[in-house]
Amino acid sequence: MSGPATQPIATGWRARVNPRRAALRVRDSGNAIVQIVVAATAAYSVAHYGLGHATPLLAATVTVSSLGLARDARPRQIAENVGGLLLGILVAETLILVAGTGWWQIAVALGVSLVIGRFLSPQPGFAIAAGLQALIVTIIPAPAPFLRLIDGIIGGITALIVTALIPHNPIRTELRSARAVFAGFEGTTAAIVQALHRGDRFRAERGLEKARALTAPIEGWRESVESGIAIARISPFLRRQRFELQRHDRIRRSMDLAIRNLRVTARRVVYLCDDGTPRPIAADLVSEVARSAGLVAASLDDISFEPAAQDALRAVASRLDPRAILPAGSLGEHNFISGLRPLVVDLLTATGVPPAEARKAVPRI
Repeated sequence: MSGPATQPIATGWRARVNPRRAALRVRDSGNAIVQIVVAATAAYSVAHYGLGHATPLLAATVTVSSLGLARDARPRQIAENVGGLLLGILVAETLILVAGTGWWQIAVALGVSLVIGRFLSPQPGFAIAAGLQALIVTIIPAPAPFLRLIDGIIGGITALIVTALIPHNPIRTELRSARAVFAGFEGTTAAIVQALHRGDRFRAERGLEKARALTAPIEGWRESVESGIAIARISPFLRRQRFELQRHDRIRRSMDLAIRNLRVTARRVVYLCDDGTPRPIAADLVSEVARSAGLVAASLDDISFEPAAQDALRAVASRLDPRAILPAGSLGEHNFISGLRPLVVDLLTATGVPPAEARKAVPRI
């Protein structure tokens, strides 16, 4: 028995304040916090002690704004953030040099920065960053023209250097995202198996909901692994992890396709379960696919699981002939078995099998 039918549900402030989740947020952002602190301090020190700038505010703020705490810490993304910040500083410094300071200069600098930033980048944050820096420059006086632009450049360069020299662990980060994807895949297939065993439309609809909910996890995995690959390209400390990150990205791309086909499979199960008839053979096939996907998940940590995953998936693929496995089956059942074929092919490519070879693993129909 699974447990009581009713469970306590947190309400009020307890639903909003969760110490465990808060601690996990801090843990996950620990490396980013270290990067920001080191970069801001270093940029300030270079501008203040190295170049003699009295108050190099922008040297520090540019590093904080460009690095941030977001998951996507790709050097290209950081460089784009720096570009937006420097754009606002440049526009404001130029306007101050030409027209001085005042209320209308603030309005012009802000407006021009937003317009140019929106023109140059489709990302709204780019224009907002330019506008904020323009406000800082026009409101706070400076002893010399374009001094703050130099501070901003120092901050941007420092942010990129710190990204390379104090990188976060990209594999640990993207593995966390990958496990969320495979956990969702497992939950979806479990619901589908139960629905087929019982002929339960409600359970089938639950499986379809779970399949649709995998969009966010797979997108999060994509961001994590692409960010890790980009950082590994510039960091001398992550060269050994490049192969693993590229292998995980190959698995991620195949799993993206597999999840799309899983949604199709889940929709077909909903229709199959309309009549309330149990379909144990179809349920067993999905169970085998789920077990094979578990081996693919295990191969993320240990590449030696890939051959076992390939063998398991080839064994499933060889049986996916609708007429052979269900000679007296309905058209809907045959369509369901046929729908499993591209799903298994995608899982096979996730193990490193070339797509053409993976397609040959399923029998011709």
